[in-house]
Amino acid sequence: MTEEYESMTVAQLKELLKEQGLPVSGKKADLIARLMESSGAEEEEVVEAAEDAAEEDDFFEEDEDWDDDEDEGHVAKQKPVLDEATQEALALRAAQKKKTPSFRRTEWFRYKRLSRSGWRAPHGMDNKQRRNYRYRGSLVRVGHGKVAEARGLHPSGFREVMVHNLNDLESIDPEAQAARIGRTVGGRKREHIHARADELGIRVLNRRSGV
Repeated sequence: MTEEYESMTVAQLKELLKEQGLPVSGKKADLIARLMESSGAEEEEVVEAAEDAAEEDDFFEEDEDWDDDEDEGHVAKQKPVLDEATQEALALRAAQKKKTPSFRRTEWFRYKRLSRSGWRAPHGMDNKQRRNYRYRGSLVRVGHGKVAEARGLHPSGFREVMVHNLNDLESIDPEAQAARIGRTVGGRKREHIHARADELGIRVLNRRSGV
């Protein structure tokens, strides 16, 4: 893990810290130490959670009157049916993504509104980023493309289908496709879509908690 952090730039390390809600001040060594402490704490939490789960399993096995139907509200996430070639393509794309730099707009660090926007190609004869100065951000190039076999697939392996109503669910293949509900869909209709998707065995990628 330390070698992986050492190979990253300071900007990339700060992005990881921001995602975890940690301070971004200090030198590169301070940033790496902060990330290592955070990852160590997360591993301890995972171990504690596993121990608690094991204790709960032992308790349920000993209890003869335990009702298996009590957890009816939980819905397991569906997984796609993938061939070996697609699985290898997804694994290769995930490995390549770790080495892909973060693409930012010119002067994103100077103006807050630019830091929130997506990539834009730099223009101007004297633009430092366009001229590929090393202290500027990386440019989007053809060489940063990922595996063609996995292009357009969700990290889970599903191919996303935009859904706005119940009729859109009927044409989805649960084994290869997953639903993504449009942002203009209201809360009441979203509940109906969730219920119908559970009946058909379709995974909803942007399912909201409590809905």
